[in-house]
Amino acid sequence: MGKPKVVLGVSGGIAAYKACELLRRLTESGHDVRVVPTASSLNFVGEATWAALSGNPASTEVWETVHEVPHVRIGQGADLVVVAPATADMLAKAAHGLADDLLTNTLLTARCPVVFAPAMHTEMWEHPATQENVATLRRRGAVVIEPAVGRLTGKDTGKGRLPDPEEIFEVCRQVLRRGVAAPDLAGRHVVISAGGTREPLDPVRFLGNRSSGKQGYALARTAVARGARVTLVAANTALADPAGVDVVRVGTAVQLREAVLKAASDADVVVMAAAVADFRPAEYAGGKIKKKDGEDPAPVALVRNPDVLAEISADRAREGQVVVGFAAETDDVLDNGRAKLRRKGCDLLVVNEVGETRTFGSEENEAIILSSDGSEMPVPYGPKEVLAEAVWDQVTRRYMPRRA
Repeated sequence: MGKPKVVLGVSGGIAAYKACELLRRLTESGHDVRVVPTASSLNFVGEATWAALSGNPASTEVWETVHEVPHVRIGQGADLVVVAPATADMLAKAAHGLADDLLTNTLLTARCPVVFAPAMHTEMWEHPATQENVATLRRRGAVVIEPAVGRLTGKDTGKGRLPDPEEIFEVCRQVLRRGVAAPDLAGRHVVISAGGTREPLDPVRFLGNRSSGKQGYALARTAVARGARVTLVAANTALADPAGVDVVRVGTAVQLREAVLKAASDADVVVMAAAVADFRPAEYAGGKIKKKDGEDPAPVALVRNPDVLAEISADRAREGQVVVGFAAETDDVLDNGRAKLRRKGCDLLVVNEVGETRTFGSEENEAIILSSDGSEMPVPYGPKEVLAEAVWDQVTRRYMPRRA
């Protein structure tokens, strides 16, 4: 079996230089990449650079090597087409089926998955014409990654920044793994919580847990690759923002509850993957608690935190909203998981065994997905993104038949 064939389309925005890093990640991970730039993009990065980095010719012209019919063959032979950056002009051309250069011809002839990574000024991204073009492309099955928020050209900041190339690569890798399968979460808004909450005891200490947020982030990345609009409520993580995800940062369980309830108001799915503290200190010390020679520390009184999963399950923000919980257990894993599923009232509960050196902070996980209908599906030990895919498979198959 040969290398997966990827077409990297580059349109004419200042972020074109970042596509060099995406190209490097694709080639170094074993993909055969053909770069197809637009003429305007060559103002930022030249043909020689693309050819040298990819090991393949790079051209904007339909009329070069005509005997090879490049305007048809490049798209026909691709396993994936990714356009990064995708300007407002490129999105408009793709949505309306225009074909005035090699890249737009390639997009028309491709029968493989297509990923667009937009980059433009905020006003251009928010313009109704651009939003309609994005909606059209998504409706046809393309994955259009939401742009990041940050510094743009000049002094401008806002939504429209090209996501980190490493994160775009992760989306491409997952789309490639799914192959020609339709993006079954297209048009859906999913809310995911990740990480571990911290409950302050004094200005320098807190009660927390070992959660890294990696499983929640894997759920977010796989949801983007399956076409979803994703809001990620991240509690105390040190991970890079996944491409195409709106990230809301929180610290405590109360803050997480507020952020999740707000985001869930129009969500199709809510996945509570964060490790939310069950308790918090009853009192917060305004200054650092000092130790005193010869005296034991005063006991720390605790109070209960809100049960966010049970609250969302009992009071769904919209009809048909699907709620998925996670249960980290150290013993009697299945029995505790089944009891928790009944108690919380969610649709699915992902139960896994955790410990000081197990699951938390790891790149791998194993779990059993329990359903409210009594079924159980084990997911063997493997990368956390495999478990994430299994969760989304259960959500889409059981609760979300594809829209007509």
